[in-house]
Order: sequence, then structure tokens, then C-alpha cells
Amino acid sequence: MNGTHSSLQSHHFPMKLRGIVATSSLWVTLAALLLIHTESARPPFSCDSSNPSTRAYPFCNKTLPIPHRVQDLVTRLTLDEKVSQLVNSAPAIPRLGVSAYQWWSEALHGVSRHGKGVQFNGTIKSATMFPQVILTAGAFDSHLWYRIGQVIAVEARAMYNEGQAMGMTFWAPNINVFRDPRWGRGQETPGEDPLVTGRYAVSYVRGIQGDSLRGGKLKDGHLQASACCKHFTAYDLDSWTGVNRFGFDAHVTKQDMADTYQPPFQNCVEQGQASGIMCAYNRVNGVPNCADYNLLSKTARGQWGFQGYIASDCDAVAIIHDVQGYAKLPEDAVVDVLTAGMDVNCGSYLKKYTKSAVQQKKLSESAIDRALHNLFTVRMRLGLFNGSPNEQLMGNIRPDQVCTQENQDLALEAARNGIVLLKNSARLLPLLRTEAMSLAVIGPNANVTQTLLGNYEGPPCKNVTILQALQGYMKNTMYHQGCNAVNCTSVAINEAVNIAKNTDYVLLVMGLDQSQERESHDRVDLVLPGKQKSLILSVAKATKKPIVLVLLSGGPIDVSFAKDHKKIGSILWAGYPGEAGGIAIAEIIFGDQNPGGRLPMTWYPKDYIRTVQMTDMRMRPDPSTDYPGRTYRFYNGTKVFEFGYGLSYSNYIYEFKSVTKNKFHFDRSSTAKVVKNSVAVGYLVSEMATEFCHSSKFSVTVVVENAGEMAGKHPVLLFARPPKLTNGNAMKRLVGFRTVSLGAGGRAEVKFTLNPCEHLSEANKDGLMVIEEGSHYLVVGDKEYPISIT
Repeated sequence: MNGTHSSLQSHHFPMKLRGIVATSSLWVTLAALLLIHTESARPPFSCDSSNPSTRAYPFCNKTLPIPHRVQDLVTRLTLDEKVSQLVNSAPAIPRLGVSAYQWWSEALHGVSRHGKGVQFNGTIKSATMFPQVILTAGAFDSHLWYRIGQVIAVEARAMYNEGQAMGMTFWAPNINVFRDPRWGRGQETPGEDPLVTGRYAVSYVRGIQGDSLRGGKLKDGHLQASACCKHFTAYDLDSWTGVNRFGFDAHVTKQDMADTYQPPFQNCVEQGQASGIMCAYNRVNGVPNCADYNLLSKTARGQWGFQGYIASDCDAVAIIHDVQGYAKLPEDAVVDVLTAGMDVNCGSYLKKYTKSAVQQKKLSESAIDRALHNLFTVRMRLGLFNGSPNEQLMGNIRPDQVCTQENQDLALEAARNGIVLLKNSARLLPLLRTEAMSLAVIGPNANVTQTLLGNYEGPPCKNVTILQALQGYMKNTMYHQGCNAVNCTSVAINEAVNIAKNTDYVLLVMGLDQSQERESHDRVDLVLPGKQKSLILSVAKATKKPIVLVLLSGGPIDVSFAKDHKKIGSILWAGYPGEAGGIAIAEIIFGDQNPGGRLPMTWYPKDYIRTVQMTDMRMRPDPSTDYPGRTYRFYNGTKVFEFGYGLSYSNYIYEFKSVTKNKFHFDRSSTAKVVKNSVAVGYLVSEMATEFCHSSKFSVTVVVENAGEMAGKHPVLLFARPPKLTNGNAMKRLVGFRTVSLGAGGRAEVKFTLNPCEHLSEANKDGLMVIEEGSHYLVVGDKEYPISIT
């Protein structure tokens, strides 16, 4: 300003003109400041076409194949520049026109405020917050999961184009099997079944990355956003009675690895074509996941054909030396992870110690180059080396495509379809609605918004509490919090009872929140916190009519007392239902929506934890030690509610209409390698020809009828039961699921395509899949159909 003013003075402008020019100068300065702000807010990209120094670089040539471009870029980097790119906060390389990049962004069930890559401090202040994954899984609807992924990717691109995202790599989905009901992060997963978890992974990844629902659209390699399947592998303990995820060594059998822990990741890679994997903190059978060559290179890249980048969980490289003592020196930890196949470190450990590892001749520079090839390939697939994003294919995705009504409607649909009706004695629900009726709403989860979102959330498009949604249906509604907080260390029973006594209907909104279960915090029991049970029973005893109990939680809760109580007429489980969860709950309560969700995990009795240590990774029961096993496939004890359980305001009837093939004959001399033991004969799937397995596919058609008076959406679950419970066979396992919409009295045919090599095989103790001789059974509802293997 001073320089400009001196210049004006020196030209002897008339006073009036000086004022005009000075004002103009002010506007020019303001415009310049605005330009600087605009420039600083633009998305990071490389190969700016307006920069003549970068035009000649082959890595900026969009017509060249990406591998050629990556090779050219990597060969131009100095060792220091190479090392700088091995951490999540990758700095710019100005001399080459390469922008900074942030690998760490989160999008578990909506673009998240967690991580370092996304900021809600610009034009875009919020994003669509879908239900926490555990509830969405209860819809058993692959198409729904895919559509959610699509919306998240579009909103993420809008934030990037607006300059509010420093990267387009999102560290989701979490596809660890929900093995133990106490796990604080079980809420982030699609539940306890490997098939559901794997299908969720495929659907979500395809939606996020811009693939089609059935796959195959990404043949050109370009990504709308990058998904990262985590946490690889056998990770499902955070912090429990003195054991934490950093030091935990998970002892896993080959059998459990083959049919529980690995299948979701294999699906994610082979079918979903995920462009990212995150290796987990823990060790498996003594070896840190991020330092396991067999896991990362031989299995993921070699056997499954993974083509993408592998990230460490945050500071997982540091703990290999600092906590686990697996590596003697920091440089050894660097060598371990880079030679194992990991590419980028969430944290700073590789930045600190990679160069010294090279200088000490412990690490070759080619190992760094290998990682950089994977990293820059993903960035190029995202279009971030193609110049200004405004000129690219997805550059027209703007802020008006975030929090659209259509997106918010999808969040509502997801909540509606996932909520599970666990009890409905004497058809208490749906409630009648008249002007004269009154409603009491009681509980610490009734008038909150944050709890609805679960963890890894972002600021939602809208905030509606369950109480507010219910008030929209019934004006004469009274409210009391009941407890001081969800932990319910103090309770106002008298006040709650007085309100309940003077109303026609009573609804209690109880359960858990992030103070009870979250990352780094596992539960130590399976009951309602504090004095919640006392409050529920006291209110139920005092009311004229049976009450409605709504539970918010990620993990299962032993509510046997409520299940068996005559004055507790209905129970709804609503997970953490997202930004539209309050509305969805109210719609179900008053009958505008027919509940159709089914539990994606077993609800165990509270005594389960007495015989089962959370550190015990075994899935199968052990009668010699009274170990009952885990999940619906192997747990042989009593259940509060079982996997797949869910009521409706309608009644659904099934029948097997047709099965195209129900007998399979294996020629022991030629078709497959025979495996024998004392009680069974089986055939190794790995020894069967691919053509044989493909030609053995058969179709199963199930007729479903809505025998009720209300239209509804209904997930049809098809299970298979083995001939014998020997060799650790599952009691039953899910082999297919489809969701149908049926009007009152409507019928539909649901078709499943099965393959005996995949759906009728079981893992043996060596981790090999075997088809056993005998009568297998397909099961849907209370109907069974035999399939003979001879």
C-alpha cells in the first residue's frame, strides 16, 4: 500500500482523482487478497498446465499409460524426496510441480471430520451422515450399501473440488468380523458373518470407487475416490482389562483364518478391486501384520492379485520396535515393513528412519521405489496428476451435490431398513395416534443428536433427536431424561414414574453411547450401564399399558429381563441410526414404516463373558474346557437373540419352489482329492478343476409371501447346514441373502445361485476347503431342502 501511495503522490494527481484511484487501489488489493485466498483454497493437484516447467515431463502426459508415468516420476526423485512421500502427510515437491497429499481421510458412514485430509471450514459445513455400519448391515441389502458408497464418494469429490480435502483416499470400510460382543469398534463393522462382511465390502468399495454394482466398470483404472479395507487381519480387540491392540498377539488357527478372518479381505480385493488395504496394529501368531511378507505380499498381492497401496494403521510401524520389540532398532522396523510390502506409514516413523536404513545398507532404494510406484499409481488413478480438477471428468461436482434431499432420503431409508424389532407382545406397536392420546418419552438417549451418529462421524446435514421426531407425531408428549447420562450413575426414578403414570403410552430410549464403546475402549460386560435397568423396571411397573423400549448401541446387550417382562411390550434395536435415525424410529413406532431389519450379530447372555476371554481368538467350541465358541456359526450356548432375528408388523411365509440340482456325485478316482478321517469323507476344493466348480453351479428359488396386512421390506436369508458337526464344521452358515419389497398379501420369487465348491464346503484344520459327503441342507426360515453329496 505504501509503495502504491508514493507512486500516486509522485504523479501529482488532483485530490478528487487521487481518492478515486486510491479507492481503486484498495479494490485491487482486496481482489488480490481474495485471489490469494481462492488459490490457497483450491484442491491440491500436480502437473499444472499453466506451469511451463512441468509440461515436458512424461509423468504429466495423460496419454501415456499410468505405469510409464509413475516410472518417470519416481526416477526423477532424490532419496530425500522419496523418503518424504512414505508418510500420510506427503509434502509437495515444488521443483517437479508435485502437490502435497494427505493419505488419511475417513468415510466410514459419511465423509468424516476425523483424519487429517478433510476440513468442514469452507463452503461445505456438513455431509450426509448415514447410520453406523452395524445398523446398515441389518438391512441385508447390497444395493443399499452400494448407493451409500456412491453418495459418500460424490460428497467427498465435492469437498475436494472446493479445496476442503487434501486427498481422496478414504480409510474405510472396516471389515473385521465382529467376533467378540465387547469390542468397542464392532459398531463400525457389518457384523459377525464373513459372507455379509465380504458382500458389504464389495458393495461399499464399488460405490466409493465409481465402479458399477456388479463390477467391471473400472477397466480404465480411474477412481472417483479410493477405498481402503481395514484392518488386515484378525484385529478385533482394542483395550480390554489391561490388554491393548498395540501389544496383542492374536493366536489364530489356520482353520479360523480360512473361514472367518480372511474371506472378507479376499472379497474386498478380488471382487471389490479395492485400491487400498490397511494393515493392523496387532501381531498374528507372533508376526506384526505390517511386517508380514506372507500376509501382504504373498497373500494379498500374490494370491489375490491386489493392485493398490498398503497403509499402516497410525503409528503401527513405531510399535513394532517401541512396544512389541519385534524389531531391535528403528531402522529394522522400517526394513521389516517395506520388505513385507507395506507402502505408506500413518505417522512419521518412515520419515525419520528410512534414509538411515539405506545408509546403513539394511534397505535397498529399490524397496522404496516399489512402495512409491504403488502410491503414485493410486494418486494418478484419482486424476490428481492431470492438471486442474475443474477441467477433469469429475470437476463439475460442486457443493450443491452435498446434503441434497436425495442423499438425506437415502440416510432415512438406510435407518428405516436396518432397525430391528426384537419384541412386539400383543402387537403393541404400531401405536395408535389420536388428538387425545399422550406419550411419555424417557431416557438419556431420547433428546441427543451426537449419539445417533456413532463414531467416525462428521457434522450431519441436519440434527433431529428421537424426542423431536416423536413430537412431530404426537403433540401431547412429555419428556424426562431419567438418568444423569448414559452411564446412569444417578437416576430420577420418582420423576420418571410420575410422568409415565399420567400418559397413555410410555417409550424409554436407553442403551449405550461412545462413552461405553468406542475405539480404544472395549466393554467389560454385556448389560445396560449403571441404573438403566432399575429405571426401566420401575417405569414398566407403574404404567397402565406395556411400555416400548428403544435401544441404541453398536454391540449386543443382554436385555433378557425385558424380553421376558410382560409390561415391556416392544423392544426396538436402532444401532446408531445416523442423522435421520430419530425420524426413522418415529415412523416405525407410529406405523408409517414396517420394520424389516434383522440382527447382524448374536446377542449373548451376560454370563458369556465368564467363560470367554476376549483374547481367545478361537471361533470353534472346545467341550473339554467349556469354551462355547463364537457367533451363530459355532456358539453352542443359549442366546438372548440370534443372528438374523427380526420381527415385522407382517408375517412372512417361505417355501422352496425349485432347486435345479440337488445331487452331486464325485468320482473319487479322478474328480477331486479325497480327504478322510474317522467320521467323514470329503473332497479338497483346491484340487478341483475351475471348470468343474463353475459347471456345478445351481439355482435355488424361494417363494416369499407377505401374509400380513402391511407392506414391508424383508431380507430373505438362506443358510446351509452340513451333514455332521465334525472337524469343526459350522452348525449352519449363511450362503445367500436378498431383500424383497412386498405389499400386503404379496408374493415374490427370490433366486439364489450357489456353487458347492464355495457354499457347501468347510475349512479343515489345515485351512483347506473341503466338501464333505452326505446330506447337506439348505435352510430358509423353518423350511429345509436336502442336497446330496455322494
